[in-house]
Amino acid sequence: MILEDELEELKEELEDDEELEKDELKEELKKELEEELEEKLKEEFKELKEELVELKKELEEELEGEEKELEEEELEEKFA
Repeated sequence: MILEDELEELKEELEDDEELEKDELKEELKKELEEELEEKLKEEFKELKEELVELKKELEEELEGEEKELEEEELEEKFA
């Protein structure tokens, strides 16, 4: 009877240990996935920021061109 009780107790401890190990593995995996996602998001943010800077430059150049064109048209109208 004592052996059976000890065996049952050991079995329960083993199950508890297995459950604890599963939980630890889940937490570790979750942490790794969060870190990986964070890195991907940082990289994507960096790329989007670079695209935004490039678009801003293009818009500024386009605006300058349109302003010069408008100034030229106004000058032509004045002297015409």
